[in-house]
Amino acid sequence: MDYLWYFFIFISIAFPFLHSVHCLPLFRRDSLERKRRTLEEKGVSILIPCYNEEGIIETSVSSMKTLSYAKAEILYINDGSSDKTFARLDSLLNLTPCMKSHTRHLQHRNVKGVYQSEYYPHIFVLDKVNGGKADALNAGIEYSSQPLVVTLDADTILTDEALPAVNQAFSDENVIAAGGVVHVLQTKVQKPMDGLSLKSANMLVRAQALDFMKAFYVNKVSLARFKALAVISGAFGIFTKKALLDVGGYRSTVGEDIDITLKMHKYMAKHKKSKVLLIRDAVCYTELPENWKDLFKQRVRWQKAFVDCLFYFGPFLLKTLFTKPVSFFYLFEGFFAGTMAVYIMTGVLIMDGLDGKLFSWTFILLYVAYILGVGLVYDMVAIGMSERHGYAFQEKDTYPLLMVIIFDIFFYRFITMFAVIFGTVDYFFNRKAWNKVARTGRHYETGEETAA
Repeated sequence: MDYLWYFFIFISIAFPFLHSVHCLPLFRRDSLERKRRTLEEKGVSILIPCYNEEGIIETSVSSMKTLSYAKAEILYINDGSSDKTFARLDSLLNLTPCMKSHTRHLQHRNVKGVYQSEYYPHIFVLDKVNGGKADALNAGIEYSSQPLVVTLDADTILTDEALPAVNQAFSDENVIAAGGVVHVLQTKVQKPMDGLSLKSANMLVRAQALDFMKAFYVNKVSLARFKALAVISGAFGIFTKKALLDVGGYRSTVGEDIDITLKMHKYMAKHKKSKVLLIRDAVCYTELPENWKDLFKQRVRWQKAFVDCLFYFGPFLLKTLFTKPVSFFYLFEGFFAGTMAVYIMTGVLIMDGLDGKLFSWTFILLYVAYILGVGLVYDMVAIGMSERHGYAFQEKDTYPLLMVIIFDIFFYRFITMFAVIFGTVDYFFNRKAWNKVARTGRHYETGEETAA
């Protein structure tokens, strides 16, 4: 049993170490990081599914109405909200019924009405029967009129540089899908040049901000370079409309973002020149849970989504295990190192504890190595890479950031590990539950001054 534990300790350290090295500029690919040049804008349809979002919808509208990208239409999809989401949209946008063509290629619940803003003619609202996020996105794709489709959450704020960066990346006709970089809305400051701030965030949000830095600036950067990016975040994803229609749109699942990304990889298997990218200059902010209950609900949903796609795409992943990097990393890193290792290591620790060996020198040494290999180094690389891309914490955040790193290493990561254990089991009993996280109801300053 000890040898099994040593094996899972090894792979739990090996993958983070690999990504910590591979994300560095030393491994930059010039073909994917070209200098920005002036290009004709491609038309973009921004889809924003909404279900009971009255607490955050004003922040979203404030951000969308000031986008400086000329060829952008925004479609809010009110997915049968039971609160005042639609009324707030009407109040903010002054909606009037309109006609809008749609493709009739994807199935979705009935759209009761289509509306256009009299204040901002590029903003539309679809009012439909509740069908879930995937269903709402399919409806949005149907009614979108531009060749590129951007999917955002209702609490997502785009930076001014985000859409021009998307336009640059998709100037390569082989790019069919891409993900943006997501920062935490509670750490956003009004002036982008001021970086990030921990002032308005509690310790839990601060830990998540660090978690997102590791996810996007280390893990996803490395995976994208390996051509193994398995998750384009639902908070900010970009796709060609043609590819979305070709793969049949979104499947109804708790993890529509993993599902659509793996569908794109299956599509790539038949279209060899196709690419899935991470666009590091395409940055957004999204609100994260501020209490343990909502955080746990969110992480349980993420794990259920991972397990669901593991079963659904299992034949494809196994068939291409050693021919497609995405399959290798999904199974070996995601399943073995990310899920099985948690179960095995927890089980071994419990058994050793019952035998009185919990605090053996072997355990202490291995745990210290785990902290140094996966904790401290990983955190520091993530902070450094974020700073290199222009998103650094303020000088006065140095001490709070040190406290966050300690909190992350010795406490926060164990809570997320428990969410992995619980979410995997819960999938088999309650796989369709969405576990929606409550919004704070806070109105955030977008900090943008340009007009659309």
